[in-house]
Amino acid sequence: MNAPDRATPAINLPATLQTAKLLAEIAQRSARLGVQQVRQRAKSGFSRPSDDLGLLPAYRELARTLLTHPFQLVQLQMKLADDFQALRRHAFARLIGLGAPPVAVPRKGDNRFKDPAWDNHLVFDVLKQGYLIAARHIHELVTGMNGMDEISRKKVSFFTRQLLDAMSPANFALTNPEVMRETVLTGGTNILKGLNNLLKDIEDGGGTLRVKMTDPTAFQPGRNVAVTPGKVVYQNDLIQLLQFSPTTEQQLKRPLLIIPPWINKYYILDLRQSNSFIKYATDQGHTVFCISWVNPDGRLAKKGFEDYLEEGALAAIDAVCQQTGEQDLNVIGYCLGGTLLGAAMGYMAAKKDKRVASSTFFVSLLDFSVPGELGVFIDEAQVANLEKKMERRGYLEGSEMGTTFNMLRSSDLIWSFMINNYLMGKDPVPFDLLYWNSDSTRMPYKMHSFYLRNMYLHNKLRVPGGITLLDTPIDISRSKTPAYFISTIEDHIAPWKGTYLGSNALGGPVRFVLGGSGHIAGIVNPPSANKYGFWTNDAASGNKRPESPDEWFAGAKQHEGSWWTDWQKWITDLDGDKGSARVPARDPAKGALKVLDDAPGSFVKFRLDQQKLPS
Repeated sequence: MNAPDRATPAINLPATLQTAKLLAEIAQRSARLGVQQVRQRAKSGFSRPSDDLGLLPAYRELARTLLTHPFQLVQLQMKLADDFQALRRHAFARLIGLGAPPVAVPRKGDNRFKDPAWDNHLVFDVLKQGYLIAARHIHELVTGMNGMDEISRKKVSFFTRQLLDAMSPANFALTNPEVMRETVLTGGTNILKGLNNLLKDIEDGGGTLRVKMTDPTAFQPGRNVAVTPGKVVYQNDLIQLLQFSPTTEQQLKRPLLIIPPWINKYYILDLRQSNSFIKYATDQGHTVFCISWVNPDGRLAKKGFEDYLEEGALAAIDAVCQQTGEQDLNVIGYCLGGTLLGAAMGYMAAKKDKRVASSTFFVSLLDFSVPGELGVFIDEAQVANLEKKMERRGYLEGSEMGTTFNMLRSSDLIWSFMINNYLMGKDPVPFDLLYWNSDSTRMPYKMHSFYLRNMYLHNKLRVPGGITLLDTPIDISRSKTPAYFISTIEDHIAPWKGTYLGSNALGGPVRFVLGGSGHIAGIVNPPSANKYGFWTNDAASGNKRPESPDEWFAGAKQHEGSWWTDWQKWITDLDGDKGSARVPARDPAKGALKVLDDAPGSFVKFRLDQQKLPS
């Protein structure tokens, strides 16, 4: 008897060829990286692992405290056992078809467990809740230990959270339902694609893993970001000054200068026409100027904070007044640019220079006593180690600072992309904000060392005469210029209670406004979006502000919409008719200064993978 015919299995030729191609790329990249690592090791030699962050002493302090306070550890174990017993009852109730409330739920905004399977499937539900229970108790233990010094407590709390975020079941292929589903659907191709993406990111990073958040080829300043038209009208070693073309027949008489942070590029305020603050301000009739900072290399290592004041803020103020023929102007400082603006106001007050008619501070610290979680990276030992690295190169590498900021929101800015790129095997989607975030800039050694030591470590800016710049003791309380402070309630970089304290350090009338969301989204919040809202306290404005930010907030009123409109009203109401006086629109090509280039200029286009600074 003949054996029954068996159907020949179908071969998906395109999928087979794709798999073969992926395997070939993986093999080639692995070989190249292997050779690269061997060469780097031979060149640099072997060295002992360093503890630049000072984690070993901090965790030794935790161990010592645990040994001397065993009762707290026993309490944790009892609470942990109670919660896991409740989780067992919850799982059993679900197993027999009974409804049961969860023992632990993700915090609001935690997107790691948004896939429905985390709730609908019993196994994944138990995995999720078990992780949340353990993570909560472990973090409570390390943050609540009596007897630890405050610096060690903050450091242990932060880095324990990093470890707990890394151990989330969402980060592993076998415990993430979305990844498992994708693996079944693609026959494992997603894992091969993910491995290829991982090797490519290591290769592109020169042997260091740099996780891509977006497609770096999808955007280009001047093409689809930083597209508001204008001209470069001034340039020196540190800045190009952009003047944007008018969009109204008449413009406000007082020009507007924006000082962005040099830690990132200016076009966060000019991503798209729909959310561009620069476009909005131009449409409101402002003659808008903006600094575009250089992306320095070792040749600018000796440029210090004084140089950023003299060749940055003060030079730009001089150029704006020369270009427009005006004797005064409004100035905005964003984040680090606001700190520089505060120093400039102290300097100008000492020189009796009254050209700045108003100062606006976007999420800016003038008082650094509340540094937020960034403070765990800044102590004497860490700053000294960082200075050694910067001295060898002449600058702080932009990617290093970017990694620090990303760690402040590691679930959103690190692990979500690890899952998408390496487990799901997907390419990062084009996103202008994330493109800007990855377009990092360096900082000169001398400037950054001065900033860390005098601002973060010793909080000298708000102390009268605490720092001296250009042979002038700086006292920001002598500045009587009207100021507008916009901070954001969820800011993890410049906590709003710290920026509020800084607003009280100035000597003039201040309008303090608290926006919704965080350091970026709360600022880039156009009226057309109608998102987030903002708080004001008109009873605590001018020179009548309470010392405590909590007291200010207790009397604040929440408003819908964007703070942009509130700022526009404030700035045009200053000095009565002077603030709203208008002149014919100013063409950047017809001012007193020579046009050097079209906006956005060459400085903003320079990326760290290029070999030379722009000329």
